[in-house]
Amino acid sequence: MLDLFFTAFCLAFLGAGLKRPFLFVMAYAYIDIVAPQKVSWGFLTHIPISLIAFSCALLGWIVAEDKNGIRISPRQFVLLLLLVYCGLTTRTADFPVEAAAKWDWVWKALIFALFLPLTLRTRLRIEALTLTMVLSVGVIVIGGGIKTLSSGGGYGELRLLVNDNTGLYEGSIISTLAMCVIPLALWLANHGTIFKPDWKAKLFAAGICFSCLLMPVGTQARTGLICAAVLAVMMLRSTRRRMLYISIVCAGALIAVPLLPSSFTERMGTIKNHQADQSASTRVAVWKWTIEFAKTHPFGGGFDAFRQNSVSYDTVKADYAGANNAAIETDHIEEKGRAYHSAYFEMLGEQGYPGLALWLLLHLMGVFQMELIRRRYRKDPPEGFAWVSPLADALQQAQICYLVGSTFVGIAFQPFCYMLVGLQCGLSAYIGRVRRAAPVPFVQRRAIPAQA
Repeated sequence: MLDLFFTAFCLAFLGAGLKRPFLFVMAYAYIDIVAPQKVSWGFLTHIPISLIAFSCALLGWIVAEDKNGIRISPRQFVLLLLLVYCGLTTRTADFPVEAAAKWDWVWKALIFALFLPLTLRTRLRIEALTLTMVLSVGVIVIGGGIKTLSSGGGYGELRLLVNDNTGLYEGSIISTLAMCVIPLALWLANHGTIFKPDWKAKLFAAGICFSCLLMPVGTQARTGLICAAVLAVMMLRSTRRRMLYISIVCAGALIAVPLLPSSFTERMGTIKNHQADQSASTRVAVWKWTIEFAKTHPFGGGFDAFRQNSVSYDTVKADYAGANNAAIETDHIEEKGRAYHSAYFEMLGEQGYPGLALWLLLHLMGVFQMELIRRRYRKDPPEGFAWVSPLADALQQAQICYLVGSTFVGIAFQPFCYMLVGLQCGLSAYIGRVRRAAPVPFVQRRAIPAQA
C-alpha cells in the first residue's frame, strides 16, 4: 500500500513539475536540507531522491525554461574553479576512500549552487526558494524548540527529527544555521507575497525565530550563542528605532537568563577559558596541527586529511586558590584523527592555500555584493523594488552569521550555505537583468534646467 501511495505521489509531482520545472528546484532544496531519507523507513531510505530531484530540475530547465539574458557571474566562475580544484585534490587525496565518500556529496552542493541562479528569473522564484529554505530548517528547529522547552535539552542529548548527530542534525551546525534563518524569516514576514504579511504570517515567523533562538539552548552549542550575539548587533544597523530595539533585547536577555538551565550557563562559561574545556582545547590543538601541516602540504591533503593528525594538550582539571598561592591540576590528553571543527582550517587542511583563498573569495564577494545592492535600493527604490534592499540585508546577515559560526564548526561545504550563495547570485542576476531591460527607471539623472 505504501509503495502504491509513494508511486502515485511521484507521478502527480512529476506531472506538475513538467509544467513548472522550478518545483523540482524547491524539492531538491528541501531534500538537501532535511534529508528525508533519514526520517523515512523501508525501501524509501535506499532511493536516491536527491539525485532524482536534481536530474528532473536540470532536465526541466533544459527543456522548458526561458534562457534569454543568461550570464555567468564572477561568483559562479569562482564556484566552478572551487569545484574543479576540489575534484583534483580528491584524485590525489591522502585518504582516497574517505575523500571519495565526501566528494560524492560535495560536488552536488557546488553544482546545485552553480545551477540555482539560472533558475531564479523572477521575484516569485526568489521568494519561493527563500521560503523553502526557511520552512525546511523550520521542520527541524520547531520540533527541537518544543523539546527544549519541555526538557531543557543538553549537550549531545537533544534529539531532533532523527537520532543522528551528523549533517544538519548536529548541534553546533543546526545552531549556526538557525541564526542564518532568522533574518530570512523576518524578511518573508514583512515583504512576502506568497503568504501576505498579515498577523498570521508574522506570528508564524516569530515562532520560527523563537525556535531558532532556542537551538543554542537545547543543543548547548557555544557557536550558536556567538552567532546570536553577532546577529543581534548586525540587525541594529537596519533597525529604525534603535533605542527601542536595544531595550527589548536587553529586557529579553534579563528575563531569559534566570530561566536557562544551569548546565547551559556552565557550558557557556567555558567560552572565557578554553583550557578548562576538553572540546575547545582539542580544537585549538587541531588548528595548530593544521597550520604546521599546510607548511609541508600547501595544496592540502584532500578531503578528510584530518585523519592523520595527532595532537596533545593539557586541560585544567581544578583550580584551588589558597591564601599564598594557587594549585592547578591538569590532565594531559593525546588524541588522533580529530576533525577540524572550523571551516577555515577545514579548507586549509583539505584544499590548501589555493582552496582556502577561493572559498574566502567566494564568500567575501557575497558580503560586498549584498552591501552594494542594499545601499543602491535603500533610499527611494524604484516602484515595486522596495523588497530588494531588505532581502540583500537579510542575505548579508545570514552569510556573516555563517562565516562567524564556521570559525568553530567544519561546515565549509554545508549545502544550505551554498544555497545562500546561489540565492545571492540569483538576486544579483535578477537585478542586473531588469536594469538591462528597463534602464531608465533605475538610473538617477539630474534635472536639465530649462533654457532661457
